Order: sequence, then C-alpha cells, then structure tokens
Amino acid sequence: MTSKKGKLKKINVALQGGGSHGAFTWGVLDYLLEDGRLDIEGISATSAGSMNAVVMAAGFMEGREDGAREHLRQFWKRVSEAGSVFCPVSMTVENPFASFMPKWMSPNWFGNMGMNTENSAMQMMSALAQNISPYQFNPLNLNPLRDILDEMVDFAALRKNKDFKLFITATNVRTGGSRIFTSPELTRDMVLASAALPNVFQAVEIDGEAYWDGGYVGNPSLWPLFYETEGVDLLIVHVNSIVQNELPKDAMNIEDRVNEITFNSAMLKEMRAIAFVQKLLERDMLKPEYRKKYKDVLMHAIRTETVMRDFGMTTKLDTSWPLLTRLFDAGRESAKSWMEENFDKIGKESSINLERDYLDIAVDKKSKVK
Repeated sequence: MTSKKGKLKKINVALQGGGSHGAFTWGVLDYLLEDGRLDIEGISATSAGSMNAVVMAAGFMEGREDGAREHLRQFWKRVSEAGSVFCPVSMTVENPFASFMPKWMSPNWFGNMGMNTENSAMQMMSALAQNISPYQFNPLNLNPLRDILDEMVDFAALRKNKDFKLFITATNVRTGGSRIFTSPELTRDMVLASAALPNVFQAVEIDGEAYWDGGYVGNPSLWPLFYETEGVDLLIVHVNSIVQNELPKDAMNIEDRVNEITFNSAMLKEMRAIAFVQKLLERDMLKPEYRKKYKDVLMHAIRTETVMRDFGMTTKLDTSWPLLTRLFDAGRESAKSWMEENFDKIGKESSINLERDYLDIAVDKKSKVK
C-alpha cells in the first residue's frame, strides 16, 4: 500500500485504557492518521482504548483517514457532553456522578458536612464506591456509552471490515481469564464489557458468561498481534505510567498508583515473554520446526510518564472538553515526536530495549522512590 508520502509502513498498535486519559490516545491516533505514513494492520485494545479502536475503525470505513479523525473527535465530544468516563466514577466538578450516582453522593452534599474540597469529596465517593455496588446505585444499568456506541458505530458493518484486525480484551468474572473478542464477532456489548470496571458498571453478560474490564488481564493484550497479523512492528500507546518516582501519601494517589501497577502487570508479563523469545531467536536456540512458529517482533512505545505529570488522578474522572482537548494535544505532540525520532526504525529494528526500559524496572533494579 502506498500514499502520497511513499510506501506505507505496516504496524500493529496496542492501546491501553485509563479513563478520560484515553483522550491522549485519541491525540496519538489523530496524528498518525494525519501523517499518513503508517498502515495500521491490527489493533489490540482495552477499556478506553477499545472505544478509540472501534470508533476509529467505524470512521475509517466511512471516510478513510479523515473520516476516522472526525469520528474520534465526535466521539470524545459526545463523551464530554454526556459526562461519562471509563473509570471508577462518572464525574466532573460541576456534574459529579451525574449519570450513575444519586444526588446525595455528590461533593456538594459532602460540602454540607464540611468536606468542601474536590479531593475530600472524591476520597469519600471512592470509599462509597467500594461499599455500594453498581447493582445498588444503578439498578437500571444506565450507561451513556451504550447510546453513544449505538449511534456512532455500525457493528454489523464493522464485523465485515477489512481495514483493521481488532482484538478487544475483557475479563471473565467466573474464571479470571481473558477473553479476546475479534472483528468478525464484535458487538457493542463486547466493547462495553472491555470497559466495565466492577465498582462502576454491572458485569456484561455475553454468551452466558459475565465480563468485567479487560485491564485486569491485559492492558492491552499483546499476544494476538503476534499470532494473528503479518506485521512485525508493534507500537504500544501507554496511558498508565509504569514508573512513578514520587511516593504517593494521600488516599487518592495511593489508590491511583495501585491501579496503575495492577493494570500494567499483565502487560509487563507479556513483555518478559517477548524478551525471552527474542533471546532464543538471537542465539539461534530454537529448533527449525519451533523457530517458524515465532516471529521476531520489533517493539516500539509511546510512554506517558513525563506527559502525565500534569494530569493527576482527578483528571481521569474529568470529561470537561478543555481537559480532553489538552490530553488530545499532548497525544498529538507525543506522536509527532515519536515519528520524528523513530519512523526510520520501523521494519528494521526496535526503538525500545525491553530489558532496559521495562524489565529491569519491573524487577526493581533501577527505579527509585522518593
């Protein structure tokens, strides 16, 4: 495949979830689509990443790159208007818990008790969310995302699309295992299942099984991109920080860091497996009959540790348009920088060192907490 800028380079992308911070990924995708030098083959995604993936694919079917970019913008605009997010509350400062929680759980109510700061209210709401299930505070199972997806994504057409191979991860509540939903079977409920955090949304039932947010078992899952695609390059678009150098000391930031660690753990395990296979291939330690089963994956990543320092936990719950567009702009700038630095490496070599950039950190060889 070629474009006005020359032959396209094939790549797979993996999109993390992370609440309203998924708008950062929107910005990344917007720039890559505008740049026009990449041929995205497969997309593996979880939670907010899943929303970005299916909305982009739907827009691409209607109007190629420009259609995909406009569809993503309209989706996030609708999210802002609905006040819905993909994380443990549906909240803006002006309209807390509007879609899911009763009025007595709002920060204004807490303010009458002397808890008139945003952080204090959020800490109390977080505590309540851990003790009151979505089956109690949202018995009708209301979810604005359901309506947005219904209006913006033709899933019947999406199941026939040949532009992207989609892999959407959800967690099986009964077994604790992962379920990867693929393009030919994809439905709205499968995407909602991928984003169904258990203290916010009721589990989504599909084929007699209940599913929760896929971040617990794959944020995102990488292995489908090894076995189900032709391309050897894989770009991970991070949303959750892997390294956090400052020790969290208040309840809200402690919870945020616990969530980051939890939702990164499955991905780091897959990284470890990739590094192991790469070593076997490098050292020619596999018999020919086994070697052909594995491909030497070239790894790339857009990391967010530096960018997300300006966006604390409260912003994961904020769907105000100014905040979403700030994240969008940050995503575009990060993608631009990554393309300038690494485009020539695509198809030739990895732009990250798994052991140095991920695995040494994972086993606590280099990270320092202050």
